[in-house]
Amino acid sequence: MNAVIETVIVILIIIGVFFTLLSAIGLIRLPDVYSRTHAAGKSATLGVMTIMLATFLYFMTQGIVNAKILLAILFIFMTAPLSSLMVSRSAYRSGVPLSKNTVGDDLKERYED
Repeated sequence: MNAVIETVIVILIIIGVFFTLLSAIGLIRLPDVYSRTHAAGKSATLGVMTIMLATFLYFMTQGIVNAKILLAILFIFMTAPLSSLMVSRSAYRSGVPLSKNTVGDDLKERYED
């Protein structure tokens, strides 16, 4: 395998592990469900996508082109941020309180009865 491609694969894996680790730390450290869903929806998606892209590149250099990996990347790209949005909206509508450090509530006038 070419040294440049190996370097790109290693860099993509390191970036993916960094964002996935950042997401895990965010899930533990952030104060409320809204911040946690943001951490899970954004950084975990980017982390998993870059690891899967590195996997695709690795197998492509071996002569195996697997379109299922590309479809999985597309599926995660479309569904993970949307699911975190739906979790946070349903938490808001069911009355889960905001963190005490929250500055503004942009959804308050939208969901007032």
